[in-house]
Amino acid sequence: MTERPMPPPNPLTTGFWDAARRRELVIQQCECGRYRHYPQLRCPECLSATWTWARVSGRGTIYTYTVTHRPFHPAWADKAPYAVATVELEEGVRMVTDLPPEDTADVRIGLPVEVFFDDQGPITLPRFRLVR
Repeated sequence: MTERPMPPPNPLTTGFWDAARRRELVIQQCECGRYRHYPQLRCPECLSATWTWARVSGRGTIYTYTVTHRPFHPAWADKAPYAVATVELEEGVRMVTDLPPEDTADVRIGLPVEVFFDDQGPITLPRFRLVR
């Protein structure tokens, strides 16, 4: 079985990955108050480079999704079909996730989701699942 590709932490994202390892979901919050994800050096609203990691609820809804029948990578070959969703957090930021296998048949736009943390060797991935 091929290993799942992992994002390489870098100086801009290390705080995100460190929080995930602690089972906390954080996103950048600019000094102007705007949340943003994916991590960026400057705020797209005010262009400030001053920000902090803000802990967020980990709750949201399915904004959109697709069910993949042809895996894009060999690591998912034995998982198809699987759902990939864009989640809109309560805080207004969107994140992309693959849903657990038990959610593939039930996923619908607008359904509530919650974060869970998936240890993948040196990286802990924040992922989302349907609230049941």
